[in-house]
Amino acid sequence: MLNIKPKEQCMWDAASLGEIMLRLDPGDVRIRTARSFRVWEGGGEYNVTRGLRRCFGLRTTVVTAIVDNEIGRLLEDLMLQGGVDLSHVKWVPFDGIGRAARVGLNFTERGFGVRAAVGCSDRAYSAASQLKPGDIDWKQLFEVEGVRWFHCGGIFAALSATTADLVIEAMEAAKKAGTVTSYDLNFRPSLWKSQGGTARAVEVNRKIASLVDVMIGNEEDFTAALGFEVPGLDEHISELDPANFKKMINEVVKTYPNFKAVATTLRNAKTASINDWGAILWTDGQFYEARLRENLEIYDRVGGGDSFASGLIYGFLAGKSPQECVEYGAAHGALAMTTPGDTSMASLKEVEAIIKGKGARVVR
Repeated sequence: MLNIKPKEQCMWDAASLGEIMLRLDPGDVRIRTARSFRVWEGGGEYNVTRGLRRCFGLRTTVVTAIVDNEIGRLLEDLMLQGGVDLSHVKWVPFDGIGRAARVGLNFTERGFGVRAAVGCSDRAYSAASQLKPGDIDWKQLFEVEGVRWFHCGGIFAALSATTADLVIEAMEAAKKAGTVTSYDLNFRPSLWKSQGGTARAVEVNRKIASLVDVMIGNEEDFTAALGFEVPGLDEHISELDPANFKKMINEVVKTYPNFKAVATTLRNAKTASINDWGAILWTDGQFYEARLRENLEIYDRVGGGDSFASGLIYGFLAGKSPQECVEYGAAHGALAMTTPGDTSMASLKEVEAIIKGKGARVVR
């Protein structure tokens, strides 16, 4: 059982730690042929707290670092529209060229049909990637202000040796203050490539996992990021089949008895535009599956997993049953993939309508 602090005891329902980038979207064309881009803000960890604020109306804050120049202030302007509190943003001086610190860029093109979505990051030396232990006043955040739920993920942990150490410092401070912790493994081979590869990912994530209450990840995450190999696991079972996940989790929770809940999205990408979409949650020794949505039409798949996480977390914070928690997560993730950008544009009313099976008939 999760022991979540009452709202009355905390300034924040949720806080996240992570890098926030500018996403440059070429629209209907390719990155390589684009002549103009639309700009959004986005980051795996931030997207979760933004969803909790904009869709679910909770009080959220984000811990990050941003370089103080015009590009950084553009990022700030986008974040202000998202409504997440920025009082824990560390502003880093600009050296005039971006050699010391800069804002990370993420070029992302939507897939269509047989053409998969493509992401190309340009994020080296970002201000957030240089955060290190001692930079953040965790006592102020967790003990003075108070936080009910803290979220981080494997994307931020992979950015540098210092960010991995900072995640551990943050998790330890959160646990000391009685804050629930969640972590999305979000394994990205490209991020670990220059940092020791999969072996380093396993080393880092195993340390972090021992401090986590709610772990989020798919089969690849648990094998590549935590190093699990399950004898007898059928490699030919579709990733959408929950049998794989259940076998994996039964092994994972033996190693990490601190996990109070483990969750994943279940996706079968028939094409870039048509996916089967589901989710599964393990908690208190039982599995709960969200209703499978077959042939879900995808407009922009980026951020679907983050929106699943925010819907799941909302369910726990709102005192919902485990079945309701996973349904909120799956419905919010599905809705997020019907709009452009990394972040959710859905409302709580829409999420609850989807959970109830309401169709797509026009709302007048």
